[in-house]
Parts: sequence; structure tokens; C-alpha cells
Amino acid sequence: MAAPPPNPINKPRNPKKHSLKDLKTLGHQLLSSRTHINNLPLLLTYISPNFPPQHVLESLLSLHSFFSPLLPDLPSSSRSPTHNKDNDEPDADVIYKTWLRSKFDEFVKSLVDVAVSPKAEDALKEVVLDTLMEFVKTGNGGRFNSAIYHRFLVNIVQTTESLDFVLELLASKYFKYIDIRYFTYINIEKFAKNLEVKDIYDGKTESGDKVGESDSRKSLELSIYKIHYIISNIPPLEDPKQNSDYELWGGSGFSVQKGESKGPSQHLKTEDKDLKSEKHDNDVLSAGNYAKKMKLKFTKAWISFLRLPLPIDAYKEVLSNLHQAVIPHLSNPIMLCDFLTRSYDIGGVVSVMALSSLFILMTKHGLEYPNFYEKLYVLLLPSIFMAKHRAKFFQLLDSCLKSPLLPAYLAAAFAKKLSRLALVVPPSGALVIIALIHNLLRRHPSINCLVHQEDSNDTTDNNSEAERGDNENEFGASTNIAARKAGIDHFDNEESNPLKSHALGSSLWEIDSLRHHYCPPVSRFVQSLENDLTVRAKTTEVSVEDFSSGSYATIFGEEVFYFIPECKQQILIAVKFVQWFLLEGLFSFVPLYLIIGAHICVWPGEPTLQIRRRVKQVPVAFYKAIPTSLFSESDFSGWTFKEEEGESKGNKSENGVLNSSGDKDGCCTKRQRVEC
Repeated sequence: MAAPPPNPINKPRNPKKHSLKDLKTLGHQLLSSRTHINNLPLLLTYISPNFPPQHVLESLLSLHSFFSPLLPDLPSSSRSPTHNKDNDEPDADVIYKTWLRSKFDEFVKSLVDVAVSPKAEDALKEVVLDTLMEFVKTGNGGRFNSAIYHRFLVNIVQTTESLDFVLELLASKYFKYIDIRYFTYINIEKFAKNLEVKDIYDGKTESGDKVGESDSRKSLELSIYKIHYIISNIPPLEDPKQNSDYELWGGSGFSVQKGESKGPSQHLKTEDKDLKSEKHDNDVLSAGNYAKKMKLKFTKAWISFLRLPLPIDAYKEVLSNLHQAVIPHLSNPIMLCDFLTRSYDIGGVVSVMALSSLFILMTKHGLEYPNFYEKLYVLLLPSIFMAKHRAKFFQLLDSCLKSPLLPAYLAAAFAKKLSRLALVVPPSGALVIIALIHNLLRRHPSINCLVHQEDSNDTTDNNSEAERGDNENEFGASTNIAARKAGIDHFDNEESNPLKSHALGSSLWEIDSLRHHYCPPVSRFVQSLENDLTVRAKTTEVSVEDFSSGSYATIFGEEVFYFIPECKQQILIAVKFVQWFLLEGLFSFVPLYLIIGAHICVWPGEPTLQIRRRVKQVPVAFYKAIPTSLFSESDFSGWTFKEEEGESKGNKSENGVLNSSGDKDGCCTKRQRVEC
């Protein structure tokens, strides 16, 4: 007959009196006989970040070796001790196992505390994480123990410390297992819902304590960052049609057996309501069921996460990856329409980043958004040509304006808005605008009237207004004279509604001015618009992608140098060197930096780059003083300029004739230059 289990003692001796050698002895005694079971509480006290890592590690190894073979026989945490049939006293063996179960739960809690503590070393955290995941693997009779995993993730999300190392380790070592991904999505959904409720409650119970509110907001944002890191680092599920081999961490997969006791497996059922309805014996989920259930959990987790008050940097990161990493794997992508329309209505960079996902929902999933083009029209600002995501935006803009069902007023409004922006954007932006307008004129022949449109109705209207204003004063007459001048642009650049911008009554005169642009690629490329774009058989669309990522550096390199593939690194050094001169404002050394840029990378052997074409040599002046104007009157000797009526600075004579004698002393003298 087996000896009765010893009486456990919960009060350990003072752990400060034990050295590392003593801990090894205590561990060996615990593993050798039940009579030393009271060493268990003592070893548990050393699982703390307050002790040296060597002591924590020694206690951890002993306790892990002790609990691992006992886990299948331990009762659940919620089970109460059963009574013997002969008497009312509980069974001694059941009491002993229940006590062991409580100590195991205490051990798991201590391991989690060490894993999330900032005092613990990274090496110790890695060992603790591996131990916890071993208990997750074997703590439920050989199946996945979701209770331990849930407790671990809860502490990670709720702690106020940053846990980058633990999160990176968890993602790199364990997110490749499909069951860990599955239960991670389940827990993320719960965390997000709890944080959403907490945020709503905090908003309703605002107090005057601004410090407390600030700390609460920081804690909420830190939790959101952690959830975002976890959910964005889970790899997507492979296509089940490819018969992929799904690797499980929990060995037996998701199995639900009839008649099993409500232990940790029952906790798994409460964690996942979908598995609660499974009634098959030893029903291990197939690859197709994995994919179906995983997609559902993936969708619920992301939708719950996107309902949270995301910080602006996390908001932008989510929008930048949403169309590639999230939408293709959702069970119903239309569920994102509320989030994306709210983001698109914010304006600025957020709207630009939401455009990719919104465009996918409209073109592939049938989303209807009536004000889409009006909001897109508002996004056309000079700042968009310097934005980080401008390349993707211009490509989407070109795709959005490709439909032949686009109304003429809308196509004309976009063409006119872009042409007006060409006057103020950098040369790289002007190239993109020319490409976009080229495609618009080719796709929509109804707006080709913008290329050359004469104002024929203004003269009649203004003449009639002049006849009605014969008796007006002198100021009113001068206003009518100005109104009768040709070249009035009816386009309202400040109007946010394309329908009210009067673009069809205007012309693309801004594009004509680009023929004299200071940047040679712009002045050359604008000549492509001189062809008859209505003849679609003789013209082709311009690829906006070739111009959307342009900058000063790319234009300069394309204009000046031949790019030799074998010497790409050396050429980049030369371009960076020239770019540094430009950024430092050393414009006076134009001939110098062209020579250096062309020869700085000439190593022994073949030259690494050559001058592409003869660069125009422009004389550069060295002024004694900083110029205050571009030109002065003395720069145009022999020229005379007639002053307009009412703008002369001279005094009128008594008979009303303007005095043409100007003050010679007020004439600017020619600026002195230093010979180069």
C-alpha cells in the first residue's frame, strides 16, 4: 500500500538564507521523494524578478521538471475536492493534487510576472517564455491550454512597460503554429472589446484630474500599440486548396470529446463559442475547417481592433498596410467601409492613405460611395506632391479617372485643377501632372475643348454691361474696361465642388506656360500634349508609375549621367555629392559641381559615368550685396515701359494731362558684379 501523501506546509523558510548550491539541493530533494514536498513553496518564492537570475533559473528548472509529469493528473483550478464514499472526509490524494494544482497556478503566475518585468534580463525572459509555452502545449492533457496563454497575453497587454523583446520573441518563434495564431486572434478580439468599453467609460466619467487622465490615456495607447504589434505580425493563413501542412503547437489539434470532465478543455470551450457547438468524437479540424475558422477569427479580431481610438502613427501604419495585409484575408471586406469612409473624410495624409483600401472596396467588392470624387478633388493640394505616399496616390488617381462613364465636368475639373497645380509644384510634380492630363485628354474627348478655347461670349456680355453703366463714376468705368479685357479664366480654384468650379469654360493655359519651364525634362515632355489625342489609334497612354516617384535627384541623374549598371553604387555617390551642393545652397559653383559629379567616380579602368548631353553653361554672377529684386530698370537699357492709366506715380497737371517727367534720382543703378 502506498504511503499517504505528506502534509504540505505553505509557509516557506526565509529564502534569503539559501545560496545557489542550497537551491540545487532543494530541487534534487523535491524530485527524489514526496517527503520533501515542502521544498516546493520555498522554490516558488525564488521565481521573482527581485532575485538574481541564477537563483530564478535554478528554481525554474527544478519546478519545471517537477510539474511536467504531473500535469495530466492534476485537476482543474475550479474543481473542489471530492469526498470519500465511506465518510464525509475528502480523499487525501485529491486534496494533495488540488494543492499541487494551486501551486502550479502560482508557478505560472510567477513566470508571467518575470516575463513582463523590466527588471528581468532578456536571456531569463526567453527561458521563461519557453517554459510558459511548454505548459501551454502540455497543460491540457496534450492539447492546447488556452487558459495559460490567455493569462500570458493579458499581462503583456495590460502592463505599463514596453515589452518589445518578449513580443518579438513570441512572434518569431511561435506565430508559425496555426493553433497559436487561432487563439491569439480570439484573445485580441476580447482585449479590443474590453479596451473599447474602458475608453467609453473613461470618456463619460471625466474628472478634473488631468494628470490621472493623461496617465490613463498613455496606458491605453501603449496597450493599443502592443495589440497592433501582435496582430500585424501574425502571418496570414495559406490557401487551403494548396493542401498546406499546418504545424500545430498543441499536438492533437482542436479535439472535443464526449464525456470529458470540465477541466482546462472546458475553458477552451468558453474561450471560443464556435468550438462549443462541436459534437464529434475526436474531431480534429481539417485544413478547410482551419481556414474557415481562422478567417472568421481574423475578421473579428481586426474589426474589433479598428474600433479602438488608434494613435495617429498607428493609424497611419494600419492604413498603409490594410489593402495588402488585411482586406484579402477578411471574410467580408465590406465590414471595413465605415472605418475607411471615416478615414477618407478626415482629409490630409490620412485620406491619401485610406484611398488604396477604399478603391479596392469600390472596384472589387461593390462599395458605393457617392461623394468619392468630390473628396478626391479636395485632396489635390501642393503638399501632396511632397508626401511620402505620393507615388501610390498618383497611380490610384490615374486609375480612378480611367472610367469612360466619368462626366465631362468632372474630368475637366480634375484636368484644370492639376494644370493649376503645375505652376507651383516641383519639376517632378509637373511631370506627373503632364502625364495625368495626357491620359485625361485621351480618355475623355469631350474635354479636348480645354486645349484651345476662345472666350466669345464675354465681349457681348461686357459691352451690354458697359452700355448700362454709361452714367457710372470714373471708378466704375475703369472696372468695366478691365472686365472687357480678354483672357479671363472662369475656373474657380478655391471651389471644393467640381460641379461649381466652371472648369469647362476655361482652358489649359497653365500647360502652355510649361513649354518655357526652367527644367528641360518638363519643357520637353509637355510637347507630347501638342499631338491630337482624340485619335486613339495613333496615341498611347502614359504610364504614371514612371513619373510618380520622381524627385530632384532622379531628374538630375537622368538628365546628366548615363547610369551604368555595373557602377550603380559609385554613381549614387556622385549624385548624392551633387545633391549636397544643392542643399547647402552652393548655387554659385554650378560648373564646379558638374565637373566633380562627372569625374568623382572615375576609378582605374573604364569610366563609371559619362555626360549624357551637353549641359548649357550659364554665367553665374557674384554680387556684393544680396539682390532685392529680379530685374531693375537699368537692366533693360533702351526699353521704355508705358504706365497703365491710373497707375502712374507722376502728378496730374491742371488740365488733367499726366506729367511724364519722372524723378531721375529715384532710378535704380545697375548692380556691380565681380568678374568670375
